[in-house]
Amino acid sequence: MKTAVYPGSFDPVTNGHLDIIRRASKIFDKVVVSVFVNKTKSNAFSIEERVAMLEKVTAEFDNVEITSSDKLLVHFMTENNINIIIKGLRMISDFEAEFQMALANREQCPEIETLFMMTSSELSHVSSSLVRELASYGADISPLVPPQCIDAIYNKFKR
Repeated sequence: MKTAVYPGSFDPVTNGHLDIIRRASKIFDKVVVSVFVNKTKSNAFSIEERVAMLEKVTAEFDNVEITSSDKLLVHFMTENNINIIIKGLRMISDFEAEFQMALANREQCPEIETLFMMTSSELSHVSSSLVRELASYGADISPLVPPQCIDAIYNKFKR
């Protein structure tokens, strides 16, 4: 059984994330979507809130599991006997940072492979930071996020 991990902060989950999850679920027997603690970021949503949103939007996928971790990604993968990382790319600028991280992960654990998936072109502009900014102004975020998450996002940014 081939399992892959799709790691991220998912703060909040976007239609771009869901696009990658949907497509990866068709390729792999199992996709573990894991909300990771990024000590360099301050998040708008708690880990529990992000996990709950992801559980709602992935309920239709039988082969997708939602987890969270405060460990280094390679440690999480080693402990769970998984050796494939899925990373979504929106723009060329994403590639530079993700490529650097893929090399660092491979240096830490040579058995781990990173696979890059391009987000669908109509979602290439969507990011969690864009969603947070628009929501903080009460702007329409419905084209950017799954409908199950809209109320939770607006509630977080009530003025």
